[in-house]
Amino acid sequence: MNCAFITDEQRALLLANGRESLQNPGFDPAPVVKLFTPDAGATWLLSELDPDDLEGRRAFGLCDLGLGMPELGWVSLQELATVRGRLGLPIERDLHFRAEKRLSAYARDARLAGRIIV
Repeated sequence: MNCAFITDEQRALLLANGRESLQNPGFDPAPVVKLFTPDAGATWLLSELDPDDLEGRRAFGLCDLGLGMPELGWVSLQELATVRGRLGLPIERDLHFRAEKRLSAYARDARLAGRIIV
């Protein structure tokens, strides 16, 4: 599966992180990509792809649907590709995002703030 909002380079890094997570349960990668809805309050910081999913559809990361309860979990890239905000705009990749900390630190800060802080 090819998602327009994830580059081939990011996909390779997400898969590498997914393989490392399987081998090392304590692995805490930095997010690779930030996705967001330009016309709604949802944000995703994705750190890995499930290497056992041959279609590359399951991603793990910090998910914030704009409801004040961000959480770590798995998300379907296939479903994200269909998400539209209030004005009908699709999800976009933040082209300027560069992770400055590990996913667990973003999750901790997001829980305290009630939203993802980058």
